[in-house]
Amino acid sequence: MLTKRIIPCLDIKDEQTVKGINFLNIQNVGDPVELGALYAEMGADELVFLDITATHEKRKTLSELVTRIARHINIPFTVGGGIGSADDVSLLLDCGADKISVNSAAVRRPELIGELAGRFGSQCVVLAIDTKCIDGEWYVFLNGGRIPTELKTVDWAKQAVAQGAGEILLTSMNNDGTKDGFALDITRAVSEAVNVPVIASGGAGTMQHFADVFLQGKADAALAASVFHYKEIGIPELKHYLKERNIDVRI
Repeated sequence: MLTKRIIPCLDIKDEQTVKGINFLNIQNVGDPVELGALYAEMGADELVFLDITATHEKRKTLSELVTRIARHINIPFTVGGGIGSADDVSLLLDCGADKISVNSAAVRRPELIGELAGRFGSQCVVLAIDTKCIDGEWYVFLNGGRIPTELKTVDWAKQAVAQGAGEILLTSMNNDGTKDGFALDITRAVSEAVNVPVIASGGAGTMQHFADVFLQGKADAALAASVFHYKEIGIPELKHYLKERNIDVRI
């Protein structure tokens, strides 16, 4: 049985860590370098950095900030936002990223996934999917949740993995920031449809929610932001809670 991973997320806007609810009402929650170092020290398995306005503002990810964070952590580091080419990826890997996350650019040009996997390896390519449930069906959204598509989430996940994506970062826009729990149905559907790890994102509010997304949602990793940023859940306590429920985590 593979160890389940706990992953704090740094959503970045104007070089600060921010958090919203349902992708709206963005609030500043702290310095990303300090938070990244703290989470690594607390036992986080990985760290995700998402420049949430890079694509919408038609600019590249904040590479200098990536470099500063990478210097302060010793855990795998995934970076996303505004990535559209192999040169973008090469720069971020040079800055200290271990994996990169692509989202909107991959939907607009799916062959990008294969190009990146071919050059850097599938293990480096994380496909981020922002998804929203509309009339009972889950659809893919672009540009930080601003642009709807007619692409169904499970279909896109399968296509992306076939192209070479090595991991899926699945964020439910309906659940994001609500602290009402992860979207177990779509997480399970994607997890069962692909043969690569799935990171569940959006909705963590209690330790039980993490247990639910591992046991019922069949996720390989759980990503959260506000419960960690606001110190509502401690990573060491969360891992001991999961361990007590026979969920294999790295202590």
